[in-house]
Amino acid sequence: MTDTEQPSATPAEASSDYQKTIRVKASPGELFDALTNVSGLAAWWTRVTGSGDAGGELRFFMNSPEPLVIYVDEATRPTSVRWTVTECSFLPDWVGTHPTFTITAVDSDASELQFRHHGLTSELDCIEMCTRGWDHFLARSLREYVEVGHGSPHGSTADKARRVAAQARS
Repeated sequence: MTDTEQPSATPAEASSDYQKTIRVKASPGELFDALTNVSGLAAWWTRVTGSGDAGGELRFFMNSPEPLVIYVDEATRPTSVRWTVTECSFLPDWVGTHPTFTITAVDSDASELQFRHHGLTSELDCIEMCTRGWDHFLARSLREYVEVGHGSPHGSTADKARRVAAQARS
């Protein structure tokens, strides 16, 4: 299945937030679990602790001893997950941004995920790196995880290869 980036709804949002839409061969419930369960999140994104339930807090560990801390604003099974980034020492531009996942059933064995990272805009210094990261983790790793049972999370062989290739292009 192909990835598409959704255009923004209004001209004021046209150059705004990072957005990505993917279709996966998985039920909305399976996709929701991958976005809210610590084991699921770790399988496609990175090592994490905490709770993905509404009102919970997630601590993601990536390139720094200090975690990315996210408050779970909403986790409405099986249609939506909304986070607020509260701490991120290695990407301070992320603090106050809102990653949002909206899940829609497409048919009996497929779902569509509309992802929007509110506040992750072209004005931020990290936009190129973050765009490459989200493109990989959503379109490749999350899809692999829900469709075949294993993803390419942070630190995996596929993720390291992606990073090496990106550095070579720079």
